[in-house]
Amino acid sequence: MSATGGEPLAAPAASARWRSRLRTRPWLGSGVAAVLAWAATVYSGGGQGAGELLTAALAFSAFTVLVSLGQMLVISVGPGNADLSIPSTIALSGVAAMSVMDGRDAMLVPGLLAAMAVGVAVGLFNFGLIRLLRIAPIIATLAASLIVMSVAINLGRGLKVKPPALFSDLMAQRVLGIPLVALLALAVTLAVALMLEHTLLGRSIAALGQNRRAAQLAGLRVERTRLWAYLICAGLAGLTGALIAGFSGGNSLDQGQEYLLLSIAVVVIGGTAVAGGRPCVPGIWGAAMFMFLLVALLNAVGAGPGLRMLLTGSIIIAVIALASTRPGR
Repeated sequence: MSATGGEPLAAPAASARWRSRLRTRPWLGSGVAAVLAWAATVYSGGGQGAGELLTAALAFSAFTVLVSLGQMLVISVGPGNADLSIPSTIALSGVAAMSVMDGRDAMLVPGLLAAMAVGVAVGLFNFGLIRLLRIAPIIATLAASLIVMSVAINLGRGLKVKPPALFSDLMAQRVLGIPLVALLALAVTLAVALMLEHTLLGRSIAALGQNRRAAQLAGLRVERTRLWAYLICAGLAGLTGALIAGFSGGNSLDQGQEYLLLSIAVVVIGGTAVAGGRPCVPGIWGAAMFMFLLVALLNAVGAGPGLRMLLTGSIIIAVIALASTRPGR
């Protein structure tokens, strides 16, 4: 009842139910935000192009999903863990993939494998700095990114190598109206979800992020678990670098630049606990779609580049700050 003994307090009750749903379904917020952003963008465009907007969102968000899944695993192994070398890894793997493919359809698979191998090598290098030199993960991966980018510059020599025709065609392909790259990202998403739910590695990642000391006492291989998180993250970044190069018509040194803060923001907006131990795979898709649609909405209302960057950055900072105040477990 209300304070005056009249109508029931419906609003506080509804708010409490919403908070309860968010606690049990942390992906819900990002999903709702994505739907609202899509609806607002369609409305601002006079109701036209709703389907095309959704298709574009799926295609471009697929790249964000791939790198964010890896970032999610790294963040989930405990406080202070984050991979800031993702943009450089994407750049170097793009160079490697296009160089191996060399415009030949027959070298498509070797090129993709080369890109992933480059990513795994970067992940191993990152973990070596963290484990052997006792450098904080954020500092280690940031320093590694400078070295990796220098290698990419030297190998690429500023040249843009075009992908094979078959690769370009596949990146533009749709299956039942859904971009093929989005279906690939969905397959990787399902694989990561199954790994977290049904394998020892997945359970170890959650246990390590929740309580490192307890994980050690339980006999879990703590450092091996962290190593795998960094390797998978960098491997997915390597794959993404090759896919972006195929999608955009060739490799570019700045093709991964936007994913530095974006991958962390998507992980946090998607409901993964910043304190670690609680990865949220479904939320990655909602958050990635939301971030793309947010930019689309700002473009639709005529916001200039400076204002778009300001508003997008402010929203990312606000959401991360709010998420950081939520209980980690």
